[in-house]
Amino acid sequence: MGHVWSWLAAAQAAPGSQPVAAEPNLGDMIMHHVTDSHELELPFLGALELPRFDPVALGPLSIDFSPTKHVVFMLLAALLVAGIMIWTARKTHAKGTERAPKGVANLIEAFVVYLRDEVALANIGHGGERFVPFVLTLFFFILFCNLLGLLPWGATATANLSVTAALALMSLVVIEVSGFLALGPRGYARTIFYAPPGMNPAGRALMLLIMTPVELLAKLTKPFALAIRLFANMNAGHFVILALIGLIFVARPVAGFILPVAAPAVMAVAIMVLELFIAFLQAYIFAMLTSVFIGLVRHGH
Repeated sequence: MGHVWSWLAAAQAAPGSQPVAAEPNLGDMIMHHVTDSHELELPFLGALELPRFDPVALGPLSIDFSPTKHVVFMLLAALLVAGIMIWTARKTHAKGTERAPKGVANLIEAFVVYLRDEVALANIGHGGERFVPFVLTLFFFILFCNLLGLLPWGATATANLSVTAALALMSLVVIEVSGFLALGPRGYARTIFYAPPGMNPAGRALMLLIMTPVELLAKLTKPFALAIRLFANMNAGHFVILALIGLIFVARPVAGFILPVAAPAVMAVAIMVLELFIAFLQAYIFAMLTSVFIGLVRHGH
């Protein structure tokens, strides 16, 4: 995003004069913003190369622990979530149970109460209290990862398929373990090997033969849907917005009128509103679907 701001500044700095920046390449600008790299863009300092480590060999695998741009922004998001939640908890505790906190603490508390009552408990059902911290952590971590990508020189870690796949894998583990603990070994096995009751032995065998692969596939499609949905939506939003920004450079014949007055104000407001909506919506959908899947496996069959 730093390239976008620098190009916009160069384009608007002196109407009628020649731009001082290099000719922008829209494709490079979009890919540079959405893909991961080993350098950070810092305001006024330019690109900062992140340290590189030698890969660690674990049997046949060679794992590279070198930090990347998305890793740095995930750590930043985790620190922000922890800091804001601890600060809100202290504010709320200081007010006691009789008075609600004010300002930002009140807003955070409203989010927490809504997610607890309307997302976690409403979809998981009886015994869902123990999963509220996990659902809240998912929502706020994804939200902060999304929001950090809106900042100049920021990056959206949730636009990385590896990040969304790791989040979906954690959700899958919680979903299946919660189902195993709630149903027991016999009950959990029935979520895979299922045949409608009342059938004769031949019919049950036929249904087991048909339904077992379907049930196994259904378990695997849940994390796949979570990962692809978040990854695709965050990338699609950035592609659309960066392409709209690129229209400023493409529409040079009318730029003398549009660029200084109408386009920056209208597009800036529209872009921020759209991105903010997408950031909140995708975090909500990931947390809500995880709660729905936990509730389904705990109370299924």
